[in-house]
Amino acid sequence: MSDGATIWADSMIAAALAAIDPVVASVLLRAGAGPVREHWLDLVRELMPASTVIRKLPPSISDDRLLGGLDLAATLQSGCPVLQHGLLAEADGGVLIAVMAERIAPSTIAHLTAALDTGTVSIERDGMSLRVPSRFGLIALDEGIGDERVSPALADRLACHLDLGTVARADLGESLFKSSDIAAARALLPQIRLSDDAIAALTTTACALGIDSLRAPLLACRVARIAAALDGETDVAEPHIACAARLVLAPRATRLPAMEDDNESNEAPESQNESAESEQDDRSNDGPLEDRVLDAAQAAIPADLLKRLQDERAMRMRSSSASKQGTAQKAPKRGRPIGSRRGEWRAGARLNVLETLRAAAPWQPLRRRTQRSDKSGRLIVHKDDIRITRFKQRSGTTTIFVVDASGSSALQRLAEVKGAVELLLAECYIRRDEVALIAFRGKSAELLLPPTRSLTRAKRSLAALPGGGGTPLSAAIFAATELALAVKAKGQAPTIVLMTDGRANVARDGVGGRGEAEAEALVAARQLALTGIPVVLVDSSPRPQDKAAQLAGAMQARYVALPHADAARLSQAVMAQAGRG
Repeated sequence: MSDGATIWADSMIAAALAAIDPVVASVLLRAGAGPVREHWLDLVRELMPASTVIRKLPPSISDDRLLGGLDLAATLQSGCPVLQHGLLAEADGGVLIAVMAERIAPSTIAHLTAALDTGTVSIERDGMSLRVPSRFGLIALDEGIGDERVSPALADRLACHLDLGTVARADLGESLFKSSDIAAARALLPQIRLSDDAIAALTTTACALGIDSLRAPLLACRVARIAAALDGETDVAEPHIACAARLVLAPRATRLPAMEDDNESNEAPESQNESAESEQDDRSNDGPLEDRVLDAAQAAIPADLLKRLQDERAMRMRSSSASKQGTAQKAPKRGRPIGSRRGEWRAGARLNVLETLRAAAPWQPLRRRTQRSDKSGRLIVHKDDIRITRFKQRSGTTTIFVVDASGSSALQRLAEVKGAVELLLAECYIRRDEVALIAFRGKSAELLLPPTRSLTRAKRSLAALPGGGGTPLSAAIFAATELALAVKAKGQAPTIVLMTDGRANVARDGVGGRGEAEAEALVAARQLALTGIPVVLVDSSPRPQDKAAQLAGAMQARYVALPHADAARLSQAVMAQAGRG
């Protein structure tokens, strides 16, 4: 049997387990949209009882739709608070299918995990305080590319982890189970007994695989009971324990059992798996149960486990400073009103009472004739009458000045650059933009002024800027990138104005060497270009330099060469290139 066929066989078992007890045997399915994934989802739907409620959870769902809250139209019509159930309450006793689960917002993850842990949904909003039952099974569809993964907090609560990325259509076999098997297993499940030896085998296997979560062995024990019920057995046997180890523990492994420490990972993963397989063949079938279960789990561990773990660690370290770069800015809820629109009254939205009454007023005679039982004369408001105030809010802008104060710049145009920066600071002050100042000289770059609106502080920091020393250009670009990403994460729009002659001679570690320093500066410039942050590079040398132009091209910046401009002309050119003139 091919690897793809083996994985598909285990995935069919996972589908049956999820159909028997979806609350316990929840599934994290990593697979792209296609016939393989859809075939597996169809299999789950066929095995579940016809009365099972199945709902889809989109990644961009709002808190109102997820949790529920006050139904404003029904409340106005009835004169008393009317609760509108959310998706979590609607899925009580059923199954939620989370599409593109790797892109679910952190707030939604928090609500999901709380509901999975407690089996209830707490509603503390709109003047209401109540708990609604919400016990559901969850199938999270992970469609991430590369290092994109479902939130660890959510993945930890899902029992079976499946990866169908290597399964082809030719590997798809017929279903191993029928609806009658699922019904019989559900009836038998309360009678299943789990021995202490089985619990010890699963917990020992979890420790050997480097799993530090306490939920993993607990979920494995519960899955083993469901597997025994699926086989029609009342006692959990070794095949059921091995099945739980393959589906629950093996995908969570952080090391191979033969390894004593993560640092012993220099050996190729393939050779380590070969040695592990040879050790497995040498073991006797009469050995301890823990060893046999560990062998079953080890056989299901992906061959490239170690390489994948190392790549994920390296990616997390590289992207830690830019993890919030793609945070979407929500619609403004304050600012200058620009009218109203039809919509739902959700949390954070501002109800436009006057426009709502205007929309409902023309329909009152017709609605009163239709609803003859209402003799109170109360205003009848329907959902379509609700009007929400729209706002227009100007997003803040932060200009980050990166000034070359090295010896080459100080001997040439540092005083003129200071004058240009002062003019730019004054214009930023008029627009109430924030400014920041980074200077680089010697062996490092220094943040002289964090983002501020104080013109006095900015001028004082600029006036006290000394000149001289080497040109650590790469350190300056990295510092500007980190600061700009932090500004962007706060919902503001950063712009970098880099003033340099482009002649780097100090690497980021503070060691001299023009060749290495220039190569490092180009790497930093290309990384800055990937962020999409607008950059203006002002060539401060007396004559235009090819290196400065090359650097501007690498960071996709606007290049301004003003060999004989004074401070006023330099300021005008920068403002024009930045699109603010």
